[in-house]
Amino acid sequence: MIRCGKPKRIYSDNGNIDRSEVLQYACAEMGITLIHTQPYDPQSKGKIERFFRTVQTRFYPLLELNPPKSLDELNERFGKWLEEEDHRKPHASLDGKTPHEVFQSQVERVVWVEDIDWLDAIFLKREHRKVKADGTITLNQQLYEVPPRFIGQSIELRYDERGVYVYEDGKRVAEAIRVRLEDHAHVKRHRSPFAAVPAKEGEHGV
Repeated sequence: MIRCGKPKRIYSDNGNIDRSEVLQYACAEMGITLIHTQPYDPQSKGKIERFFRTVQTRFYPLLELNPPKSLDELNERFGKWLEEEDHRKPHASLDGKTPHEVFQSQVERVVWVEDIDWLDAIFLKREHRKVKADGTITLNQQLYEVPPRFIGQSIELRYDERGVYVYEDGKRVAEAIRVRLEDHAHVKRHRSPFAAVPAKEGEHGV
Protein backbone atom coordinates (compact mmCIF):
# COMPACT_ATOMS: atom_id res chain seq x y z
CA MET A 1 0.00 0.00 0.00
CA ILE A 2 2.94 2.31 0.55
CA ARG A 3 4.40 1.57 -2.88
CA CYS A 4 1.24 1.04 -4.92
CA GLY A 5 -1.47 2.89 -3.00
CA LYS A 6 -4.67 1.82 -1.26
CA PRO A 7 -7.08 -0.39 -3.21
CA LYS A 8 -10.84 0.19 -3.20
CA ARG A 9 -11.54 -3.52 -2.91
CA ILE A 10 -9.68 -6.67 -1.86
CA TYR A 11 -10.83 -9.90 -3.49
CA SER A 12 -9.62 -12.80 -1.37
CA ASP A 13 -10.01 -16.51 -0.77
CA ASN A 14 -11.90 -18.13 2.13
CA GLY A 15 -8.95 -19.27 4.24
CA ASN A 16 -8.75 -18.54 7.96
CA ILE A 17 -6.32 -15.67 7.45
CA ASP A 18 -8.55 -14.16 4.73
CA ARG A 19 -11.48 -14.08 7.17
CA SER A 20 -9.48 -13.07 10.23
CA GLU A 21 -10.62 -10.21 12.44
CA VAL A 22 -7.26 -8.50 11.87
CA LEU A 23 -7.90 -8.21 8.13
CA GLN A 24 -11.54 -7.22 8.62
CA TYR A 25 -10.63 -4.47 11.12
CA ALA A 26 -7.83 -3.19 8.87
CA CYS A 27 -10.04 -3.02 5.77
CA ALA A 28 -12.84 -1.30 7.70
CA GLU A 29 -10.46 1.32 9.12
CA MET A 30 -8.99 2.04 5.69
CA GLY A 31 -12.34 2.10 3.92
CA ILE A 32 -11.55 -0.95 1.78
CA THR A 33 -14.31 -3.35 0.73
CA LEU A 34 -13.34 -6.95 1.52
CA ILE A 35 -14.84 -9.48 -0.89
CA HIS A 36 -14.46 -13.25 -0.67
CA THR A 37 -14.67 -15.76 -3.48
CA GLN A 38 -17.54 -18.23 -3.59
CA PRO A 39 -16.63 -21.65 -2.16
CA TYR A 40 -15.78 -24.33 -4.76
CA ASP A 41 -15.56 -21.78 -7.58
CA PRO A 42 -12.03 -22.05 -9.05
CA GLN A 43 -12.98 -19.93 -12.08
CA SER A 44 -13.43 -16.87 -9.83
CA LYS A 45 -9.72 -17.13 -8.87
CA GLY A 46 -8.41 -17.55 -12.42
CA LYS A 47 -6.25 -14.40 -12.49
CA ILE A 48 -4.45 -15.05 -9.22
CA GLU A 49 -3.97 -18.72 -10.11
CA ARG A 50 -2.38 -17.61 -13.39
CA PHE A 51 -0.07 -15.29 -11.46
CA PHE A 52 0.94 -18.13 -9.11
CA ARG A 53 1.81 -20.25 -12.11
CA THR A 54 3.98 -17.44 -13.48
CA VAL A 55 5.81 -17.21 -10.15
CA GLN A 56 6.37 -20.96 -10.10
CA THR A 57 7.73 -21.13 -13.64
CA ARG A 58 9.79 -17.91 -13.72
CA PHE A 59 10.76 -17.01 -10.15
CA TYR A 60 11.18 -20.40 -8.45
CA PRO A 61 13.96 -21.52 -10.84
CA LEU A 62 15.98 -18.47 -9.79
CA LEU A 63 15.77 -19.62 -6.17
CA GLU A 64 16.93 -23.11 -7.07
CA LEU A 65 20.04 -21.69 -8.73
CA ASN A 66 20.77 -19.35 -5.83
CA PRO A 67 18.77 -20.19 -2.65
CA PRO A 68 18.07 -17.21 -0.35
CA LYS A 69 19.79 -17.20 3.03
CA SER A 70 16.97 -15.50 4.92
CA LEU A 71 13.32 -14.49 4.69
CA ASP A 72 14.32 -10.84 4.29
CA GLU A 73 16.51 -11.75 1.32
CA LEU A 74 13.67 -13.78 -0.22
CA ASN A 75 11.24 -10.85 0.13
CA GLU A 76 13.76 -8.41 -1.33
CA ARG A 77 14.50 -10.64 -4.33
CA PHE A 78 10.82 -11.33 -4.99
CA GLY A 79 10.00 -7.61 -4.89
CA LYS A 80 12.82 -6.85 -7.31
CA TRP A 81 11.73 -9.63 -9.68
CA LEU A 82 8.12 -8.46 -9.54
CA GLU A 83 9.02 -4.84 -10.31
CA GLU A 84 11.78 -5.37 -12.87
CA GLU A 85 10.57 -8.53 -14.61
CA ASP A 86 6.87 -9.30 -14.28
CA HIS A 87 5.58 -5.72 -14.24
CA ARG A 88 7.72 -4.75 -17.26
CA LYS A 89 6.54 -7.55 -19.57
CA PRO A 90 3.49 -7.19 -21.86
CA HIS A 91 0.44 -9.10 -20.60
CA ALA A 92 -2.16 -10.53 -22.97
CA SER A 93 -4.92 -9.68 -20.49
CA LEU A 94 -3.85 -6.01 -20.69
CA ASP A 95 -4.04 -5.84 -24.49
CA GLY A 96 -0.30 -6.21 -24.80
CA LYS A 97 0.54 -3.45 -22.31
CA THR A 98 2.75 -3.96 -19.27
CA PRO A 99 1.31 -3.70 -15.74
CA HIS A 100 3.68 -0.77 -15.16
CA GLU A 101 2.26 1.11 -18.16
CA VAL A 102 -1.33 0.55 -17.03
CA PHE A 103 -0.52 1.67 -13.48
CA GLN A 104 1.23 4.83 -14.68
CA SER A 105 -1.72 5.71 -16.93
CA GLN A 106 -4.00 5.81 -13.87
CA VAL A 107 -1.57 7.01 -11.19
CA GLU A 108 -3.58 10.21 -10.55
CA ARG A 109 -6.38 8.03 -9.15
CA VAL A 110 -4.13 6.31 -6.62
CA VAL A 111 -4.70 7.04 -2.90
CA TRP A 112 -1.32 6.85 -1.19
CA VAL A 113 -0.71 5.70 2.40
CA GLU A 114 2.31 7.56 3.78
CA ASP A 115 1.96 7.07 7.55
CA ILE A 116 3.79 3.79 8.17
CA ASP A 117 3.12 3.85 11.94
CA TRP A 118 -0.63 4.16 11.32
CA LEU A 119 -0.52 1.32 8.81
CA ASP A 120 1.35 -0.92 11.25
CA ALA A 121 -1.12 -0.14 14.03
CA ILE A 122 -4.25 -1.14 12.13
CA PHE A 123 -2.81 -4.58 11.39
CA LEU A 124 -2.22 -5.38 15.07
CA LYS A 125 -4.32 -8.05 16.77
CA ARG A 126 -7.04 -6.64 19.03
CA GLU A 127 -8.63 -7.65 22.31
CA HIS A 128 -10.63 -5.96 25.06
CA ARG A 129 -9.90 -6.52 28.75
CA LYS A 130 -11.19 -5.11 32.04
CA VAL A 131 -8.37 -3.85 34.23
CA LYS A 132 -8.25 -5.43 37.68
CA ALA A 133 -7.98 -3.51 40.95
CA ASP A 134 -4.22 -4.06 41.02
CA GLY A 135 -3.80 -2.45 37.59
CA THR A 136 -3.20 -5.69 35.68
CA ILE A 137 -4.80 -7.55 32.79
CA THR A 138 -4.30 -11.05 31.44
CA LEU A 139 -3.62 -11.68 27.76
CA ASN A 140 -2.67 -15.02 26.23
CA GLN A 141 -2.11 -16.45 29.72
CA GLN A 142 0.38 -13.69 30.55
CA LEU A 143 -0.03 -10.98 33.17
CA TYR A 144 0.53 -7.33 32.19
CA GLU A 145 0.53 -4.04 34.11
CA VAL A 146 -1.12 -0.92 32.71
CA PRO A 147 -1.19 2.67 34.09
CA PRO A 148 -3.33 3.02 37.26
CA ARG A 149 -5.78 5.41 35.58
CA PHE A 150 -7.27 2.44 33.69
CA ILE A 151 -8.20 0.48 36.85
CA GLY A 152 -11.79 -0.74 36.63
CA GLN A 153 -12.12 0.22 32.96
CA SER A 154 -12.57 -1.95 29.88
CA ILE A 155 -9.67 -1.11 27.55
CA GLU A 156 -8.70 -1.92 23.97
CA LEU A 157 -5.43 -3.77 23.55
CA ARG A 158 -3.52 -4.10 20.30
CA TYR A 159 -0.51 -6.36 20.13
CA ASP A 160 2.00 -8.32 18.10
CA GLU A 161 5.24 -10.16 18.87
CA ARG A 162 6.94 -6.84 19.72
CA GLY A 163 4.59 -5.65 22.47
CA VAL A 164 1.12 -4.98 23.90
CA TYR A 165 -0.33 -1.48 23.67
CA VAL A 166 -3.36 0.35 25.10
CA TYR A 167 -5.50 2.28 22.60
CA GLU A 168 -8.12 4.98 23.15
CA ASP A 169 -10.22 6.38 20.29
CA GLY A 170 -7.93 4.68 17.79
CA LYS A 171 -4.74 6.17 19.28
CA ARG A 172 -1.95 4.46 21.20
CA VAL A 173 -1.80 5.94 24.71
CA ALA A 174 0.26 3.46 26.74
CA GLU A 175 2.23 0.24 26.67
CA ALA A 176 1.30 -2.76 28.81
CA ILE A 177 4.31 -4.12 30.70
CA ARG A 178 4.60 -7.85 31.18
CA VAL A 179 4.76 -8.95 34.81
CA ARG A 180 7.56 -11.46 35.30
CA LEU A 181 6.66 -13.45 38.38
CA GLU A 182 10.19 -14.81 38.67
CA ASP A 183 11.49 -11.24 39.12
CA HIS A 184 8.99 -10.53 41.89
CA ALA A 185 9.94 -13.75 43.66
CA HIS A 186 13.51 -12.49 44.17
CA VAL A 187 12.67 -8.97 45.29
CA LYS A 188 14.05 -8.32 48.80
CA ARG A 189 11.24 -7.12 51.01
CA HIS A 190 12.14 -4.80 53.91
CA ARG A 191 10.45 -5.13 57.24
CA SER A 192 7.77 -2.53 57.84
CA PRO A 193 8.47 -0.19 60.79
CA PHE A 194 4.84 -0.70 61.80
CA ALA A 195 5.12 -4.48 62.07
CA ALA A 196 4.48 -5.99 65.49
CA VAL A 197 7.71 -6.72 67.42
CA PRO A 198 7.66 -9.75 69.73
CA ALA A 199 8.20 -8.74 73.35
CA LYS A 200 11.51 -9.76 74.90
CA GLU A 201 11.52 -12.12 77.86
CA GLY A 202 10.73 -10.27 81.07
CA GLU A 203 9.05 -7.35 79.33
CA HIS A 204 5.35 -6.69 79.77
CA GLY A 205 2.99 -4.59 77.76
CA VAL A 206 1.37 -1.50 79.21
